[in-house]
Amino acid sequence: MGRHTAAPVSTVAKLPAQSDRRHGSRTPTLLSLLYSGMDSGQMLMGDGIVTNLSSSGIGIRGSRSVTPGMEVTLFIDLPGMEEPFCITKSQVSWVEGCQFGVKMETLTLEEKNHLRFFL
Repeated sequence: MGRHTAAPVSTVAKLPAQSDRRHGSRTPTLLSLLYSGMDSGQMLMGDGIVTNLSSSGIGIRGSRSVTPGMEVTLFIDLPGMEEPFCITKSQVSWVEGCQFGVKMETLTLEEKNHLRFFL
C-alpha cells in the first residue's frame, strides 16, 4: 500500500465582502416580521422573515424591495410574546435581491433585553 502525504495548507486572508462587514456574532433565526417605511414619499409595507440577528443588526428576506439608507420600522414576532416586538429606529444598510440588512440605530434598554434573550 502506498503512503499519502498531505500537501501543506496555506491560509489566504480574504477581504470582507459588502455583507460581511459585521461586528459581533450573528445568530441564525427564522422569525416572521412585518416592516414599513417611506420610499419616495410613498408608504411601503412588506412582510418577510428574519434570517439572522446580532446585537446591532438584522438580516431579512422580504416581500417588498427597500433601498440602502431607508429608515424602516420592524414588527418581529418573537416566541412567547403576545404583541410583535417593535423596533422603530432602524436603517437599511445593504440590499441584495430580496434580502437586506438593517442596522438598529438606538435601542431602549427594554428592547436590548428582549433581543438579548434570542442572541
